[in-house]
Amino acid sequence: MFQRVVTYFEKQSFGVCTYLAEKLNMSIGRIRLFFIYSSFLAVGFPIVFYVLAAFVLDVRHYIKKIRLGIWDV
Repeated sequence: MFQRVVTYFEKQSFGVCTYLAEKLNMSIGRIRLFFIYSSFLAVGFPIVFYVLAAFVLDVRHYIKKIRLGIWDV
């Protein structure tokens, strides 16, 4: 049961931790643990940051897809 939950969140995640790990050249697991621990300490502020970062990354992905689509003519 637990493995199904973990698999679901890995497939449905926004890619924020992966993006930050690639940019900072760190392990994805460490970034995820940072968000988990800091959300307990900072009363949920990292969750707000995560949602905003997910929104920005989604918009950037959408804009890149549109730009590539224009030049495919």
